Amino acid sequence: MHLTETGLTDTTEALAFARAERRSCLSDREWRFRLQGYGYDIRQTARGRMLTMLTSGRELGALDA
Repeated sequence: MHLTETGLTDTTEALAFARAERRSCLSDREWRFRLQGYGYDIRQTARGRMLTMLTSGRELGALDA
């Protein structure tokens, strides 16, 4: 799964994918490593943990919501 468009559906799917991956991981460290393999990263911000794209750093949305 790679996010190439900026539509709401794609962003929503990326967040759902990241949350589903978390359920299959034993730790936050493993989760982050797996997401990086798909081109995503998790960054801690003042607004909570945000899913971002590794290539551009663009925030896709909050994971804690």
